[in-house]
Amino acid sequence: MTVVSAFESLTVSEPELLSLRHEVRDFLEHDRQSHGWRPIVDSWMSGWDEAFSRRLADAGFTGVTVSPEYGGRGLGFLHRYVIGEELIAAGAPVAAHWTADRQVAPSLESYGTEEQKRELLPRIVAGTLYSAIGMSEPEAGSDLAAATTRATRTDGGWLLNGRKVWTTGAHRAQQIVVFARTSPLDTAHRHAGFSQFIVPIDSPGLLVEPIVTIDGLHHFNEVVFTDVEISDSAVFGAIGNGWTQVTSELSFERSGPDRILSTAAVIDATLHAVDATADTALTAGHLAAKFLSLRQLSVSVAGALADGRDQALRAALVKDLGTQFEQDSVDTASDLLEDLPPDQDLTALVTAGRTHRPMFTLRGGTNEILRGMVAKGMTAQ
Repeated sequence: MTVVSAFESLTVSEPELLSLRHEVRDFLEHDRQSHGWRPIVDSWMSGWDEAFSRRLADAGFTGVTVSPEYGGRGLGFLHRYVIGEELIAAGAPVAAHWTADRQVAPSLESYGTEEQKRELLPRIVAGTLYSAIGMSEPEAGSDLAAATTRATRTDGGWLLNGRKVWTTGAHRAQQIVVFARTSPLDTAHRHAGFSQFIVPIDSPGLLVEPIVTIDGLHHFNEVVFTDVEISDSAVFGAIGNGWTQVTSELSFERSGPDRILSTAAVIDATLHAVDATADTALTAGHLAAKFLSLRQLSVSVAGALADGRDQALRAALVKDLGTQFEQDSVDTASDLLEDLPPDQDLTALVTAGRTHRPMFTLRGGTNEILRGMVAKGMTAQ
């Protein structure tokens, strides 16, 4: 039996995982040469390429944690971590399938009905399920317990009313997983009384309104629900269990490599462009040291999630520290490039990094709110 040290586990350097890492790198090199895509900043949000997602699936790199019963490979979350790390580091256009693979797949395995699993999991494995997540609201961003979107019981199912905001990819998605209140607010137990629903994006009464960012791009949306009729088959998990389910989802959303590597394309291009001086070597060393520390924390959370342990607080730490690192890395790249001759491709990457910079610490829960959550959680322990 192979004995894996704690350090090897944190660096994800087991032979099987290293072999998988090289397989993904080979795929990316070949696919980029064949199809001409270029590394981009924030590729897991802005790099929507359905054809790439299908090619990635054909290579066996989507839905890898899904049980073989539903077409997956039944691999662990560290396997998916390695794949995700390579994809984001390369700036590959993964946005189309990313949310479904990252969040919806593990939630379906844990909470979905057999019908939902058989319908949706094979499409995740095939890289053809495009899902949005409806959590945040205009008055309930990081504090999801303040959400007011409501699902009311009817004779034939449920009636959904409310609105969600900052919903990434809803204008291209086929479905949205909605977090809604299903029982009256109990002020003494604010987290109780929520449920989740899988709602087709073309449902009558569902309106997707674009939110265009300052660079003129369209990633976010406001989604309005006006008397949207949904059947009992749309219920995701148990009624009243929504908070537990969302907390589990957010651990996957907040702790992965996409929270520390969104600016990898900028960092890589910058360090290749600057001269190797003592100053640049020191700066590169600082970047590497920060990244490696964050990566070890992120990998340790992935391993704990694989063991079924609650990692909400540590995932929030990864998101807080990782997105701050992403913001700082854009500033560092800009400083290093100040005295270099203009380069069109590099300038485009840095400009994209600056444009996306404010979003890093906002999406997935603002860092200020997450710090409060971590502090409260640590005090309670």
